[in-house]
Amino acid sequence: MTEFGSGGEDRDDSSKLISFSEARRARLNVPVTFHRRELDKILRLYGQMVAAGEWRDYAIDHLKDRAVFSVFRRTSEVPLFQIVKDPKLARKQGAYSVVAASGAILKRGHDLDRVLTVFDRKLRLAGT
Repeated sequence: MTEFGSGGEDRDDSSKLISFSEARRARLNVPVTFHRRELDKILRLYGQMVAAGEWRDYAIDHLKDRAVFSVFRRTSEVPLFQIVKDPKLARKQGAYSVVAASGAILKRGHDLDRVLTVFDRKLRLAGT
C-alpha cells in the first residue's frame, strides 16, 4: 500500500493553484475582457475627460493574459494612459492598474473604482 506523498518527493502544488475562470479561459483559449460594469465605469470616465478636452480617442485590446483600455490625446500618438485588467494579479497586488505613457504604474488595486480615482486628482488640478 502506498502512502500519499511517499517516495521522498516534496510536492508544493499550492503555487500552481489558479481560479476556475482562469483555468476555463486557458482551456478555451479565450482572451481576457472587461465586463459590462467595468466598461461602463471606464467609459463614464472617458466621457468626462473628453468633455474636459483631455482625451480624444481610445482603443480596447483583449489579449490572452490581460485586457487594456488605452486613451489617446491624438490617434497617431502613443497612449497617454492604459487601464489594465490582469487577472493573474488579482490575489496579489490587484487585477486593475493605470499605467502612464512612460510605463510607470500610477495606481494598482483590487477595486476598479479606487484605481480610477488617480484621474480625480488631475481633474481637481485642472479646475484651479
